[in-house]
Amino acid sequence: MASTTAGAAGAPTRSRDDAVPVYSKPAVTWAGVRKYIGIAVIVIFCLGPFYWMVVMAFREVGYTFDNTLYPTHVTLDNFRAAFSTQLGNHFGRALANSFFIGLCTTIIAILFGIFAAYALARLQFRGKFVILGIILGASMFPGVALLSPLFQLFTNIGWQGTYQALILPDISFALPLTIYTLTAFFAEMPWELEEAATVDGCSPGQAFRKVILPLAAPGLFTTAILAFIASWNEYLLASELSSERTQPVTVAIANFTGSVPHEEPWTTVMAAGTIVTIPLIILVLVLQRRIVAGLTAGGVKG
Repeated sequence: MASTTAGAAGAPTRSRDDAVPVYSKPAVTWAGVRKYIGIAVIVIFCLGPFYWMVVMAFREVGYTFDNTLYPTHVTLDNFRAAFSTQLGNHFGRALANSFFIGLCTTIIAILFGIFAAYALARLQFRGKFVILGIILGASMFPGVALLSPLFQLFTNIGWQGTYQALILPDISFALPLTIYTLTAFFAEMPWELEEAATVDGCSPGQAFRKVILPLAAPGLFTTAILAFIASWNEYLLASELSSERTQPVTVAIANFTGSVPHEEPWTTVMAAGTIVTIPLIILVLVLQRRIVAGLTAGGVKG
């Protein structure tokens, strides 16, 4: 047993037996090396195209096909050309259109999806799993099969080229994803907390608003991000259902024209693509703290 000795001031001092143990560094194993190599390969595979897009976005037009892996002949002219309207490109208006369409799609999909998912997860009724299967099948339905019917329908009712012609199809694809994701999230929640709230005097609506919604914050924000990104990146339906006034960024970038006829403005397209990713990055960074806060608030003490 370790012993103590009195110091000059009478305070006990540690003997050599109480010395802090020295831990040896863990040996490098081949399994650990393979893990980090795999992570590096995945990161390079995912971020490589984005990095090359950024490099080309800052490169002069005359060096478009330069294979140098680092930025050379740096210029900001490509970003100015992306926002220039002299060549018929309306990129700024397209950014506003995409934000408006994505925001409306996300709000409506979350508003309806949260109540539908709560009912499917909380209530017991006949045919519930059939409804979930239909919702999942609707999310997998190919959009190209709906393109001609939607075009004909919106043309007949005078909606062709309007914002509602773009928002409604996006909702039809975002809503099944929202319902299915939130249903799985609600099913894992501790329903004892809701029952305790009703015992304390809360109505079912108050229990849902004051107990369930705060606990569901991580799932809500994650689903909202997925719905917004899906609407932001949609191109197939928007290319046929939008007009020059309502076209989103995906269609606007595809219709970019260069200063020379029959020339594809690759550097301008890359600059526009870099700008398009900024709202998504900001969205994830802003909502990341809310997601973590929701996860912390959802912890249940034993």
